[in-house]
Amino acid sequence: MKTFVSVLGLASLIALAACDSKQENKVENAYENQADAIDNQADNMEAMADNLSGNAENAAENAADALENKADATREAGEKAADSVEKTEKR
Repeated sequence: MKTFVSVLGLASLIALAACDSKQENKVENAYENQADAIDNQADNMEAMADNLSGNAENAAENAADALENKADATREAGEKAADSVEKTEKR
């Protein structure tokens, strides 16, 4: 499922990149790179959770979920920042 969402997201970014300014793309890419790094941390945490059991496994899975939520929030913030750049450029 993550792969499908990633591919869908990438396709959306490519489609949007055709009409975005360089500055807007730069802002959005910076946030996207940060979100990708956080997603990687979540993946590592999930892998670690697979090697644990009981409460430790639950705690690691919860931490991974929190990281995934942070990555999503970072992506949303990037979209808003890019929109702000776009609005500024149109003035």
